[in-house]
Amino acid sequence: MTELRSLHERIARIFSEQIRVEVPSVDTDLFETSILDSLGLVDLVVWLEQEFDVRVTVEDLEIDNFRSIASIAEFTAKKIKLAA
Repeated sequence: MTELRSLHERIARIFSEQIRVEVPSVDTDLFETSILDSLGLVDLVVWLEQEFDVRVTVEDLEIDNFRSIASIAEFTAKKIKLAA
């Protein structure tokens, strides 16, 4: 649980510092609230790859992987474990 909490914080920081938007909670639907759109998703993927040293493939670009900070953290945790 601590690992996911740490990922939540790091991903929230990417949104605030790099993408320059504040996300109200880790469960906020980023697409429904228009915080994230297709261009924002590309930007986010670049930052995730740099921050966590993971590769996001075309097959990974399922909307549910990026719907919220919580789902992004779960997705990222799996990618980190696969890379290890």
